[in-house]
Amino acid sequence: MSLKPWREIARPHKDVLEGTFKQSEFAADISQVASGTATEEYQDAEKFFSRTFITEGMRLLLMSVAQRLAGQGGDPVIQLQTAFGGGKTHTMLAVLHLASRQVSSDKLEGIPPLLDEAGIHDLPSAKVAVIDGIKLSPSQPQQHGSGKAKVAANTLWGELAWQLLGDEGYTMVAQSDADGTSPGKEVVRQLVEKAAPCVILIDELVAFIRQLEVGKQFKAGTFDSNISFIQALTEAMKTVPNAILLASLPESELEVGGTMGQRALESLEKYFARVESVWKPVASTEAFEIVRRRLFESAGERAEVEGIIRQFSDFYRTNSDKFPLETQSNVYFERLCQSYPIHPEVFDRLYEDWSTLDKFQRTRGVLQYMAIVIHRLWNSDNKDALIMPGSIALDDSNVRNKSIHYLPQGWEPVLEKEVDGPRSEPANIDGHDTRFGSVQAARRAMRTIFLGSAPSNAEQGVKGLNQEHILLGCAQPGQTIGVFEDVLKRLRDRLHYLYSEQDRYYLDTRPNLRREMESRKQNINELQELHPLLKERVGRVFGRNHCFGGIHVFTPSVDVPDDYAPGLRLVVLPPNAAYSRGDARQAYEAAEEILRNRGEQPRQKQNRLIFFAADYDVVSRLKDAGRTYLAWKSIVSDVADGKLDLTVSLSKQAKRNADTAEQSLHQIVRETYKWIICPVEDFVRGKPELTWEAVSVSPAAQNLVSEIENTLREEEWLISEWSPIHLRNTLQQWYLKNGITEVGALKVWQDSCHYLYLPRLVSDHVFINAITSGLDSEDYFGFASGKDGDRYLGFVFGRGSMSILDDSSLLIEREAAADYRERTNPAPQPEPTPPTGGQSTPTPTDGTGPTGGTQPQPISGGATPTPPPVQTAAKRQFYGNIELDPVKAKMDFVTIVDEVVQQFTAKLGVEVSISVEIQARSKDGFDEALQRTIKENCNVLRFSSSEFEEE
Repeated sequence: MSLKPWREIARPHKDVLEGTFKQSEFAADISQVASGTATEEYQDAEKFFSRTFITEGMRLLLMSVAQRLAGQGGDPVIQLQTAFGGGKTHTMLAVLHLASRQVSSDKLEGIPPLLDEAGIHDLPSAKVAVIDGIKLSPSQPQQHGSGKAKVAANTLWGELAWQLLGDEGYTMVAQSDADGTSPGKEVVRQLVEKAAPCVILIDELVAFIRQLEVGKQFKAGTFDSNISFIQALTEAMKTVPNAILLASLPESELEVGGTMGQRALESLEKYFARVESVWKPVASTEAFEIVRRRLFESAGERAEVEGIIRQFSDFYRTNSDKFPLETQSNVYFERLCQSYPIHPEVFDRLYEDWSTLDKFQRTRGVLQYMAIVIHRLWNSDNKDALIMPGSIALDDSNVRNKSIHYLPQGWEPVLEKEVDGPRSEPANIDGHDTRFGSVQAARRAMRTIFLGSAPSNAEQGVKGLNQEHILLGCAQPGQTIGVFEDVLKRLRDRLHYLYSEQDRYYLDTRPNLRREMESRKQNINELQELHPLLKERVGRVFGRNHCFGGIHVFTPSVDVPDDYAPGLRLVVLPPNAAYSRGDARQAYEAAEEILRNRGEQPRQKQNRLIFFAADYDVVSRLKDAGRTYLAWKSIVSDVADGKLDLTVSLSKQAKRNADTAEQSLHQIVRETYKWIICPVEDFVRGKPELTWEAVSVSPAAQNLVSEIENTLREEEWLISEWSPIHLRNTLQQWYLKNGITEVGALKVWQDSCHYLYLPRLVSDHVFINAITSGLDSEDYFGFASGKDGDRYLGFVFGRGSMSILDDSSLLIEREAAADYRERTNPAPQPEPTPPTGGQSTPTPTDGTGPTGGTQPQPISGGATPTPPPVQTAAKRQFYGNIELDPVKAKMDFVTIVDEVVQQFTAKLGVEVSISVEIQARSKDGFDEALQRTIKENCNVLRFSSSEFEEE
């Protein structure tokens, strides 16, 4: 079944449709009705009851009035005391029309069943007197009649007597009216008895009596004489069986007024309490029908309405975990039907929340407000299935003005910026995300939150609406609830006047913590605060277990070492050197500066660097996330230090926001830094030309460093295992050509660290392993530990393994190695025979044996070879000592490391140890603060020993 818009089923009254209603028309004036000057909807009894829903309280009261007038019991005095706008005057009008009988009771909608229930078949016509406390004046008499029969009624009793019996009645109290004194109980009883059956309606009595200042005499009498009259009147009513008195007393302080009003109310309550029957006010559940009758000509056919409501009910039950528990019952289904086309949540918010405002009258206020809302929705062709909190068009000036009319100052800019309107943030969110915009999710959610939280005050323990009621106020069948849940999170993160505590949301005229955060965010210093944070956070994502010789995050070129460290160096470029597919110049220029130079000196080991850069399109989000985290962190810090005074709830919220911002920052770091940039050189016209290659890694990878390493291997930008055939090809391409048959092994390794056109090896172990593997075969190359003249020392070819890799190690071209082995290892000789020609067998004059010793030299006559020459012992240990100027120690120590220590660490198998000895003397002694600082620093730096001593 299709979900029809409410406008296709229900139809508002003509005045609501056309907007011709007047706000004052919703405020019934009993004096105008009594005098015959009221608007038709109040003056005409038949039309009045056609638009009036007889509530339970009104039903019981009308039955009591009918029974009383028919002499069948009923209450003699009924006090109507409810909150402002609770329907007192409207109820009095119903009594007036019923008692006056200007229209037959069978034409009054809802009255015949009522009379049948009361057991009354013939309701007598009664005299009705209306005393309106606002209309009467203590100093200005009411003029009645004309000519010689003209009467001026000064007092309440004079006015009452005239309205009941005219001249005859006034004559009974004329003297008391002239003197301003109460006529007494007996006179009043006689007056009422003669007028019976009669109804006396007194409205706004407190408004009249509070004008009578204590101790002063007015034409209307004194304060005490009027109180005495009320006492006499209430007592007299009990004695007349077919007379009834209805009086309204205010409940709200707004209606009571000042000190005199409070005193008048307290005095009247004493006498009314003796005989009263307190009327039952309008219940919020009955408000549905009151508003519907007054505003809608027709609410639609029951069957069609139930079809719509069934879809809502099924929607709520299908998503039972998303909506309030009460929506799952059949009772709520009935509430939906009774209130159609207005959603019950609208009534709940207006009657439960807005009615707590001093200026908001319960029933009258709801009527006035909803009339404007419905008129606006009808004219804007609203297509909602129900008029919901999320439907209220707060961008309309009339609706907005009526909304803020009841609220304290300061709500207008909040409505304009953060709730509804073309320039509001919710409108911006809806406009930039089709998921939200297709259902106006942001605006509907904020309208709902406004209706449920605007009447909040500081004294309330629990403010605003929980998420269940927000969804109830804005989601319709067929819509995805997750869209509204997502938009609430977006709104929470973007708005400055929206507060969120756990799952409750509310608006306030005071900026929330987000506004404070945004203010601090703007003041974050990028160089001093943001840059160090991003450097630290980016460094965190790499961890410690990796193959790199070092990971340098946002490091200047001068601080990126130029060495043969075991492992490449991964240089992480700063955000301002981000990579973009469209324009990579920023990243390439920054990388080339580090690649070519170390500070002001040329860089030698260029092939030991790999670069990692941010994605240009995400950098702005990264910086924003960093600023956001720093701002929240500063708020949490200020709260902890007592610099910022927040409630416990807001303090917890700030901590939660800081934690969330930190998690977001970590995630955005991973999303931002994903580009591996590798320098490559190719020879063009005999000269190496630098080019750059870039590839991205997945931000979702669990281990970023492993992902980088795997990507480098896949792209062959990093070699962790090298086949000897590739080493042989490299040797032939770059070294062993043009008659050159040997090259220094260490030179090849070091050249691979220097030149970008050579293979990029993880470490020297890869190079050594390639050599070792190649020496197991005669297909690749030979090796020698050194060379003495034409002789190779430690020659290896086809078997064995290499020794240490150092400056004298040689790689020998395969054919040359094979030829050398042939020359140095002749075929076995037969038993010696006397020489025939006196010549020796030609043998090489130099060479080495397979074990690296000097090959013996054969001599004529078959003499025994001479022993090999004795080599000097190898130097195996170094020790150096130097004294440094303490002022320049830092600079001198760096020089020592570069020029001496690195010479050792670059050699494979060299163990280096460094110890630092510091001595300091002071003739005046060291103070406690200095001693404490030095000891703490030494502990942190893990000194093996550090002590202060006396001489």
